[in-house]
Amino acid sequence: MTPAFQPYPHVPKVYPPGKSAGAGTEHTPVLIVGGGPVGLATALGLARHGVRSVLVEADDGVCTGSRAICISRRSLEIIERLGALDGFLAKGLPWAGGRSFYRDQEVLHFSMPQDANQKLPPMVNLAQYHIEQFLLEAAERQPELIDIRWQTRVTHVEQHATGASVTLATPDETYHMTADWLVAADGGRSAVREALGLKLQGTSYEGRYVIVDIHLKSERPTERLAYFDPPSNPGSTVLVHKQPDDIWRIDYQLRDDEDAQAAVLLDNVAPRVDSLLAMMGETAPWHPVWITIYKANALTLEKYRHGRVLFAGDAAHLVPIFGVRGANSGIDDADNLAWKLAYVVQGKSGEALLDSYSDERVFAAHENLRHGTKSTEFMAPPTFAFELMRTAVLGLAGKHDHVRSLINPRQTSAIAYAQSPLNVADTDEFLAGPAPGTVLPECPLALQGHDRWAARHMTDLVNLGQGRFTGLYFSDDAVVPAELVPAELLALTRSLPLHVEAVRLSPQLAGLFGARHGSFYLLRPDGHVLGRWHEVTAVQVRQALATILTKEAA
Repeated sequence: MTPAFQPYPHVPKVYPPGKSAGAGTEHTPVLIVGGGPVGLATALGLARHGVRSVLVEADDGVCTGSRAICISRRSLEIIERLGALDGFLAKGLPWAGGRSFYRDQEVLHFSMPQDANQKLPPMVNLAQYHIEQFLLEAAERQPELIDIRWQTRVTHVEQHATGASVTLATPDETYHMTADWLVAADGGRSAVREALGLKLQGTSYEGRYVIVDIHLKSERPTERLAYFDPPSNPGSTVLVHKQPDDIWRIDYQLRDDEDAQAAVLLDNVAPRVDSLLAMMGETAPWHPVWITIYKANALTLEKYRHGRVLFAGDAAHLVPIFGVRGANSGIDDADNLAWKLAYVVQGKSGEALLDSYSDERVFAAHENLRHGTKSTEFMAPPTFAFELMRTAVLGLAGKHDHVRSLINPRQTSAIAYAQSPLNVADTDEFLAGPAPGTVLPECPLALQGHDRWAARHMTDLVNLGQGRFTGLYFSDDAVVPAELVPAELLALTRSLPLHVEAVRLSPQLAGLFGARHGSFYLLRPDGHVLGRWHEVTAVQVRQALATILTKEAA
């Protein structure tokens, strides 16, 4: 069997020559190691604030294969701020739920939150090849701020008090670069992590999965399909996802006694795919596209800041694929890190702000690992006791609704930084609404009779801030926003990186935010709530920002 076409065409990138041995050492404010989704998202996030970075990638182009395939609504909101959303929505396949089967019986049909308030779908299926390509295209539109160097490997890292010195190797030469800050986004086998002698901590599971992409024409809808102990592959667990371009992603569990090297040979893969498709009722011819093997890990560093080196994505944590938290948590890392690092580089904040990046994202990693571990132990039971429990749950789920929640794959969702040191504790009583540390909820805004406001959503207001903090002033009669914001709040925008918008207080918004006339929400550049008040003063807002906007050294 040969592919009808190649959905992941490899286009080698030309790497720019480095500095020759006699030309001295090059310097950059930020050096990003790793050109995957997390590295590219970090570079784009820094560029949004006008901060230049150099990004180095050991490979000569974007990845091949599906790899990470599910992009969450939260990630899409971030990607929109980075200027790359159009490609994701044009190419990706949106979905809102899925089905699970035990042998030949459906035992779960789940749906993710999706209503008329939402601007973006809860999940989009899109191969990592395309994810990287769309982010890369956005980065290439900003060559003055993002310098991308392919076929460039890190061979040595040294830290010092004011930055890091890195040795870089290309096919033609080796050269040196210094950076005020080094971002390690170079994946699960991070060269930077190894150079610093750091180890991921946690659990590695014994269960192994073969991942195979196939080309298959089918009218089946886009949804997550899970098969437990299916007739096509008894004793195994199989996951199936439809992707763009008639590509299907199939993950199936190997038996403990199967050889991993033999398992990825097409002669061994093809019979299992044939059997699965026959069970699903798919009769069209199929062609193999990409095959690899996967082992679940639940691992993390306990700190993501080590002096002037910051870790993100798989370099910082490895999350099981079940619940699609890997790439999505990495994109969230980039979103959290980029604005904080930009503020530090620009002298708006002290280095201590980057400790909050580590605190918040280590907490998020432990939350993701907690949920991912539960899903992994159900998908691939690590012991006989877990297997016995799963068999019982699957056997009962067909007839008992209350048991079905145990099968739910617990898809990724935005993490609330409830204990963040940046949060301003509530001093006013809010009966509803996002508490400090929580992501701003989505909701359409009432049309304001002004072109600038037509058909906007709540998350658009964060984008209007262009990397600044955003204040939302709720008003009963907002028509032209600036006219109704108290003058003392508007005055703050002239001396602080703060953007204030008045929001017309509809009954829906009043219920969603627990707001009344005069209520004020202060948002971070990443859309998390920093503080909220019913009767805000300029002094309170200035004090909330003063803990972040300090030029004192950490």
